[in-house]
Amino acid sequence: MDITKLTELAIQESMIWLPKLAAVVFIIILFFILAKFVKRIIIKLAEKLEFDPHLTKFFAQASRVVFTLLGIITALGTIGINVSALVAGLGLTGFALGFAFKDTISNLLSGVLILLYRPFNINDKIKVAGYEGKVISVDLRYTKLDSEEGTVLIPNSKCFTDPVVVYSKD
Repeated sequence: MDITKLTELAIQESMIWLPKLAAVVFIIILFFILAKFVKRIIIKLAEKLEFDPHLTKFFAQASRVVFTLLGIITALGTIGINVSALVAGLGLTGFALGFAFKDTISNLLSGVLILLYRPFNINDKIKVAGYEGKVISVDLRYTKLDSEEGTVLIPNSKCFTDPVVVYSKD
C-alpha cells in the first residue's frame, strides 16, 4: 500500500469519526453543565425548604453521579457502542451491591427519612433500642446520643423501625 492510498484512507476514516467525537465531547459537556445546574437547583430548594445540610449534600451528590453516568452512557451510544448490555450489567451490579450492602443502604435510607420527617431533633432526649440519651447529631448512617454510658452510635435503621420515645422536645 503506497502513502497516497494510506493518506486517503486516513482522511476518509477521520471524516467518519470526527463528527462522532465532536458529538461525544458536546454530550459530555452538556451533561456536565446539566449536572451542575441540577445540583444548584437542589441546593437552593433545600435551603428554601430548610432541609438538613447532610441531606442536601447527599441529594446534590447523587444527582451529580446520576447525570454523569447518563452522560457517559449517552456518549458511548453516540459512538456506536451497544449500551444495552452495559445498562443491564449496571442493573445487575446494582442489584448485587444492594444485596451485599443492604444494612448500609437501609441505614442510609432511614437516615434520609429521619432527616426529612424529623421525629426528633438535636438536643431532644430520646430512648431507642434500649439506649437513652440526648441527641447530639443525626447523619445519614448513625444517630449519635450522649448517654450516661458515654456516646452511643445507633444505626438509623434502628431509629426508624424500633419504637422511639421522645422525652423532651427542646
